[in-house]
Amino acid sequence: MLSGAVIMSVILAVGVFLGQRGPQLPADFKAGAPGPEVTIEVVAGASGSEIGQLLFAKNVVASSGAFFAAAVVDPRSSKIAPGSHLIHTNIPAVQALSELLDPKRITNLIRITEGAWTSEIVQQLELVGFRKSDISQALSQLNLPVGFTGSEGVLFPAQYSFGQGTSALSALQTMVDRFSRAVSASGIAQGNNEFNAMQLLTIASLLQAEGNTQDFTKISQVVRNRLKIGMPLQFDSTVHFVKGTRGEVFLSTDSTTIASLYNTYLHYGLPPGPIGNPGLKAMEAALHPQSGDWLFFITVAPGDTRFSASHDQFLIWKSLYKKNLRDGKFGHSQ
Repeated sequence: MLSGAVIMSVILAVGVFLGQRGPQLPADFKAGAPGPEVTIEVVAGASGSEIGQLLFAKNVVASSGAFFAAAVVDPRSSKIAPGSHLIHTNIPAVQALSELLDPKRITNLIRITEGAWTSEIVQQLELVGFRKSDISQALSQLNLPVGFTGSEGVLFPAQYSFGQGTSALSALQTMVDRFSRAVSASGIAQGNNEFNAMQLLTIASLLQAEGNTQDFTKISQVVRNRLKIGMPLQFDSTVHFVKGTRGEVFLSTDSTTIASLYNTYLHYGLPPGPIGNPGLKAMEAALHPQSGDWLFFITVAPGDTRFSASHDQFLIWKSLYKKNLRDGKFGHSQ
């Protein structure tokens, strides 16, 4: 976000050369006597000098130049998030930068985790003040990249903060725009010989829901192997999506009979669309599976996911999974 390090260095060097007393550094407040907190609205794409002027106008820093000088030498300054920040007044420029980088000081902060459902994102938007009716209308007005339909899967997981007066449509479109950049970077936007873009996004959402990052490429191959032989995916995550349940390790037999096209126990092939909003790593793994003959996988304990082409081996591991579940290794017993 910030630039001008070379210019600042030249200015300081010239000051040293011309003045016996050294460069005339920008005015800066001393540490130890902060004033009341104020809200600073940082717009997306704001430059270091623009943020400095904003801070100076609110009496946060003694001069815009002091903040610019502090930001130029700190690579973290490029990570200042747009949105509303609660910042102390009358503080040194380095402290102002530190407070701007503190996520706890971002008001109306929305953290979208990888794999979050659109319904969960809607709830977060409501909690920070967006009206449900405005959100619903905005979801139907989103400008989606070519090849993608619907709001599930296209709201990119990241941290967001929106300034006062931001419309629901603008907030949601910001998430979609981040998604557009991610699908372009991942390569899934063009599809491949096996799947179109929307199908790859659906696979990415399955990977995100079913495993940890290190297992994504293997699960991606399992999806392909099962589809190739006409085997149902039988992913618990698709049923949880239908039920709207989180935090349940165990899936009852009755749950596998729920009438829904997303129920991969009843219906063959991919579900009709994503079951959440995946991150970049899951998108990349959807396009680039790891070669293998696996048809089965199971997490026998947190962090221990095992893959096999043998159903007998899978059943052995399933027994171990049930034992660990009873012993409370998944956080609770059944």
